[in-house]
Amino acid sequence: MEFESVEDVQQKLESVDYIPSREIATVVYLAVATRKPILVEGPAGAGKTELARALSRCLGRDKIRLQCYEGLDEAKALYEWEYAKQLLYTQMIKEKINDLLAETDSIAEAVDRIAEQEDAFFSERFLLARPLLQAITAENPVVLLIDEVDKSDPEFEAFLLELLSEFQVSIPEIGIRKARHIPLVVLTSNNYRDMSDALKRRCIHLYIDYPKRDLEKRIVELKIPGIEKRLVEKLVDTINRIRELDLKKRPCISETLDWAQALLILQVNELSPEILSDTLNVICKYQADTNLVRANMDNIIN
Repeated sequence: MEFESVEDVQQKLESVDYIPSREIATVVYLAVATRKPILVEGPAGAGKTELARALSRCLGRDKIRLQCYEGLDEAKALYEWEYAKQLLYTQMIKEKINDLLAETDSIAEAVDRIAEQEDAFFSERFLLARPLLQAITAENPVVLLIDEVDKSDPEFEAFLLELLSEFQVSIPEIGIRKARHIPLVVLTSNNYRDMSDALKRRCIHLYIDYPKRDLEKRIVELKIPGIEKRLVEKLVDTINRIRELDLKKRPCISETLDWAQALLILQVNELSPEILSDTLNVICKYQADTNLVRANMDNIIN
């Protein structure tokens, strides 16, 4: 067992600078114990991908990442044959091929003779493993991050569901490849589209929302060493007031950290409406959001 308890999960994640909530630690503990994938949803920048990275570090496992996108197919995610390499080898052993076919009397016989040698060209030597096959065939247990799965097509999601159920792959030219070790799978979603009920049933669901005030303060103090605690408190309170506005994209923990880093670089020790206005581009990602924050400046900075 890689984690002894929920508390052990918290301690080990904190040891690699990831401060989880009790809910996150509980989901991780159960996922590892039951060998179930974790489907992590939530707003962009909430720390979904970082959770997979932290699990890789605290467990001492390699992380294999599959970035999903519209049009992603099995060849890009699972494996491809290196046809250029096969062709190169064919050219290099052309003389051997001629010797092999020298005694044949017909095209059919020549084809049969070549077919007898096809295992030499459809072997591991010419197989280019993509992230999913890499995770299944890895010598040691890995963390498999399937990032932004909601951007993939429903057809790919169906294929992925089958793979996560069996943890084996059938390669027609070679045969079945079963997982040497069941990887710890983390799927992330930014709610670009709804995931199927079948995929959700297969996974343990986790929603990472904006962190609570005290947790966000701890994260800032950990990630931005040297920042004054008094400034951290005011910074986090300001971010929370900004989140209450009707913004197109509310700032997540990533924006909080970026802003804290910016204030540290600017040697700011006290927040003011002027400082907030000057640094809003670090917090807001849309001009309409920037304008809305500026219009409510008096209510945001006390």
